[in-house]
Amino acid sequence: MSLLTVGLPVYNAMPFLPETLGSLLGQSYEDFELLVIDDGSTDGSLDYLRSVKDERLRLISQENRGLCATLNRMLAEATTPWLVRHDADDIAFPNRLAVTVDSIKRFPDAGMFYSYARYYQEGRVFGTFRTTSSTPDGLRELTRRGHLLAICHPAVTLNVPKTINAGGYRFNLHVEDVDLWWRMALNYDIRLIPTATVAVRHNSASVSAKNFEQQCINTLFVQYLLLSHLWQLTPLPYEAVSDRLGTLVDRRHLRFRQNARLTSISLSKKRYLAAFKHASLALAASPLHLTKRVLYEFRSEAAVVNGDTPRRFRERKIFSGPLRASIQAQRRQPLPRQAAPKASYYEKLLCL
Repeated sequence: MSLLTVGLPVYNAMPFLPETLGSLLGQSYEDFELLVIDDGSTDGSLDYLRSVKDERLRLISQENRGLCATLNRMLAEATTPWLVRHDADDIAFPNRLAVTVDSIKRFPDAGMFYSYARYYQEGRVFGTFRTTSSTPDGLRELTRRGHLLAICHPAVTLNVPKTINAGGYRFNLHVEDVDLWWRMALNYDIRLIPTATVAVRHNSASVSAKNFEQQCINTLFVQYLLLSHLWQLTPLPYEAVSDRLGTLVDRRHLRFRQNARLTSISLSKKRYLAAFKHASLALAASPLHLTKRVLYEFRSEAAVVNGDTPRRFRERKIFSGPLRASIQAQRRQPLPRQAAPKASYYEKLLCL
């Protein structure tokens, strides 16, 4: 029986899809199923997928339901114990599945594996995705302190039953991965494969101040859910707390992130004048963050996390009224290692 299902959600993935599929079907480890779910593509992706002749490919076509629902369907459709996540515009290095299987055989009780990732644009591999590097206990401790793990979604391999038990993917907020990581870390061992196995493509269309700010608020909402769980509080729906979460957003840091991303994209396209412009703007926005980002390419830092410091949630009164008054007492209680609560009260955000 195969160990691995490679899960590939597809929505309007041309012209990148053939290169992605080639990198998966050309793996040095060949005993796997490639489960592709086309989520209502309108650009020829489905026609291309139907033309591919490989017995390992299992193609499902559905009306458009969004990424989160598609990922949950993948968990339900997988016929193997492990689901290797991959995106339809990214590249798998030739030994990705081989090193993943080696890790599974060494640590069969793990809940999840992840690796480092590089960036990819127009045939060039460059730069490194900033990743939380630690042991399973270290990742769990960071999570118990209220931090969100920085893990590249397409570099992840999930134990299917354990992921389903943790609640699967929950929200249509483009932070479905970060929300899953904290629930997995509290309940199961997450293990790092200490090499890059994928190259992820920069999407210049999403690089705008508005997108970055909304993504930041969505990430803070996930951290709010984590802190609510740790402090045994009942979280409010997204609409009730999003404005308060917006007060935590560091807009100078957002300008840095936006221009740092545009610097990388410009360099990959050999647009050096534009790269210099954006690098200068990133430096002006945050010299400290730019220095740390450059140094990360030469010396990784274990403490890379997403979100904000838990202390600022208290300082900005994100948990206000009676809920906030109970935090200090509840924080001193032992942290239960139990499954995270299902998000039934987020009906508008649930992946149905």
